[in-house]
Amino acid sequence: MKALAIDLGGTHASFALVEDETLVHTEAFPTDRAKGLRPLLPHFTEALQRVLAKTGTSVRDCIGIALGFAGLVDTRTGFVMSTNAKYDDALSVDLPAWCREAFGIPFRIENDARMALLGETYCGAARGVTDAVMITLGTGVGGAALIEGKLLRGKHMQAGCLGGHIPVLFSGRKCTCGNIGCAEAEASGWALPLILKEWPEIRTSALANYPEVGFKELFEEAGRGDSIALAIRNRCLNVWAADAVGLVHMYDPEVIVIGGGVMKSADAIIPYVQEYVANHAWTPWGKVQVRAAELGNHAGLFGAIPLLTERN
Repeated sequence: MKALAIDLGGTHASFALVEDETLVHTEAFPTDRAKGLRPLLPHFTEALQRVLAKTGTSVRDCIGIALGFAGLVDTRTGFVMSTNAKYDDALSVDLPAWCREAFGIPFRIENDARMALLGETYCGAARGVTDAVMITLGTGVGGAALIEGKLLRGKHMQAGCLGGHIPVLFSGRKCTCGNIGCAEAEASGWALPLILKEWPEIRTSALANYPEVGFKELFEEAGRGDSIALAIRNRCLNVWAADAVGLVHMYDPEVIVIGGGVMKSADAIIPYVQEYVANHAWTPWGKVQVRAAELGNHAGLFGAIPLLTERN
């Protein structure tokens, strides 16, 4: 079984031909300078045509195109419902019509964190699991939930995918979603510079020597024993762990899968979150397993086939 897949994030777009559990070919290009979604559509068409050409695949051999989008989407209509300061024209873009005109095959769209969870349950860290939660740690904090083998979406398509917007600090920072003290506002890529700016005596830390500090630099300096880097790292770990416990109490998963760019430091993150969840989550039936995502940045692409073959 073959499918075309698109993963559209805030700064890049990835394209792939997926055959069963294999990415036959992938391409990517940056989108951080894009002025909207509509101007990108011709580039999407060209990229997918290149993927088909390079793999010698006819579009008629594909069951459809699946697109993972960094925002709220309506899988029933194929339209974007809400974005967060990116691709603001997306709500008026008729993506199903674009797909019909350019390729003539079925089209489905889903939130990118849900796509990643589909991928991980299809052939990754949650393979064979019917009840799982995904947390994605990167520029933002994403989430998704699978209950009894089905993605949780809800009447307004918001259920399960706002795991990063659970408040973990009622007196905390205002989030881009409008809430106060969300996990994303307290420990995400976009929030980290604000955390550093506000941290007492940050100038005495080795972190002050970097022109820009991301989680890579933070975890490296913490690993070298920098006391301030350690304190900030541990604060982020506590935020993510508290968020994980909240998700356990809401969705009753057997497995929590954590993915995203920050997971380059999985050796520090997974044991910490696992211990915290084991100690603080109320699960009389047993212990939730916390696992690192296995499919990396390609998890959403692997979600294409399970999304396109999903039964309502």
